[in-house]
Amino acid sequence: MNLSKPGYWTLLMASAALASLTIAYAQQPPVAAPPQRGATSYAPVDIKEPFATTLARMKAAQPEIQKRQADLLAERYDLANRAASGVTMTRGKPVQEGVRVKLPTGTTWDQLANFSPTEIRDRNLFPKGFLPLPHPNHAEGGMLFPKFEIEELKKQEARDLTRFDLEFDLPDHVLPEFPAPIFLTTRPDLGDVSQGKLVTIDNYYELFNGILNPKQIEGLRLLVTPFPQQQFNQTEDRRSEKASRGVACLDCHANGHTNAATHLVGDIRPQEFRHRIDTPPLRGVNIQRLFGSQRALKTVEDFTEFEQRAAYFDGDPVIATKKGVNILERGSQVHFMGEFQSLLDFPPAPKLNVLGKLDPAKASAAELRGQDIFFGKGQCGTCHVAPFYTDNLMHNLQAERFFKPVMINGRFATADGPIKTFPLRGIKDSPPYLHDGRLLTLEDTVEFFNLVLGTKLTTPEKQDLVQFLRAL
Repeated sequence: MNLSKPGYWTLLMASAALASLTIAYAQQPPVAAPPQRGATSYAPVDIKEPFATTLARMKAAQPEIQKRQADLLAERYDLANRAASGVTMTRGKPVQEGVRVKLPTGTTWDQLANFSPTEIRDRNLFPKGFLPLPHPNHAEGGMLFPKFEIEELKKQEARDLTRFDLEFDLPDHVLPEFPAPIFLTTRPDLGDVSQGKLVTIDNYYELFNGILNPKQIEGLRLLVTPFPQQQFNQTEDRRSEKASRGVACLDCHANGHTNAATHLVGDIRPQEFRHRIDTPPLRGVNIQRLFGSQRALKTVEDFTEFEQRAAYFDGDPVIATKKGVNILERGSQVHFMGEFQSLLDFPPAPKLNVLGKLDPAKASAAELRGQDIFFGKGQCGTCHVAPFYTDNLMHNLQAERFFKPVMINGRFATADGPIKTFPLRGIKDSPPYLHDGRLLTLEDTVEFFNLVLGTKLTTPEKQDLVQFLRAL
């Protein structure tokens, strides 16, 4: 063979390139096929397996399920307890700092920001912590509560929200402070009216009598009253060891805020496509106009009623009847509950003026620079409009541009579709972030949107933006 011929070297280079592409392709994770249509959306009603058998079977499976989720979190995130110096939530819990999402080996955030979505997708460089976060047991789903909520309810009410099949997955230091403070739009002069307590059926009256009118007190009573729910009820189809009185609205929306309790949306099927829910705060619902996981509900009264009818039972009215669905009366009960929720205010933000912008006399130079980035280069203010930092609309981030569909612990990661613009007032009080809690810190959130929106912020600009968000 004549090695001096140009054609030989051309062929050799082409062969090497093809080999390189073959190796790169082989390193890509296999693309899972979406689940087939046709399986029933209905939960089984006539269960044949004895409860004792179910209990033993699911208890035995729990360690492996917990390990699988723990391994996923460790692969995605730095879960260390690393608090920001001098930065706390409203009642003093330290705010976690730093980017916790792990980068693909050999890449930097600046490098990623300079790649196109197609390059990131084809080279499998989208950080795994930016992918949808599955429920700790996605195939099973259901309400799942942090341990601090469970222990306080056992102490106050002798009601146990422990699941025999599953435990909460995220560590306490990346969750909201507990119990959260409560601020009322009607009595801002009182400040935090919680007295440092978790509001329950045991103490709601003593805490609020004389502050609320009788109708509002009755609405609060209903919000802290446990009613049967999919995993917590009196039937054999439950996930509590003993028959349960159920779950109260404020078990997730603790003190009208959030404790980061998780669940799966009730309005998407099949199971693999259901989004994990990070419980959103009820603070400021009076200025919001879209409710429910798909934002199909237009008032807080709609949301309150259909939580009981649908979300409590995975959107299944058949199983709800068996387990004891609580049909609220719209003209009184729903109205009373909605009126109380509409009193829940955002926490004070002393550096903001009446228009929701920073007062230059009170803000630091970094916070002011961050505000300029928020409303300018960062494009955050396009959707998060002052003074409450929401436009009350839905937006599709199209994050699926950056990755190939993949099955993750039972969750089929693909397009999320439109999501609600959540208010950012008091945002440092409500980690983790995004609708499914996939982002653990504000720094993670800034990196996510910098990549998805293509804003190409510098490291100092990202740091200043975080400082501004902490001041809201």
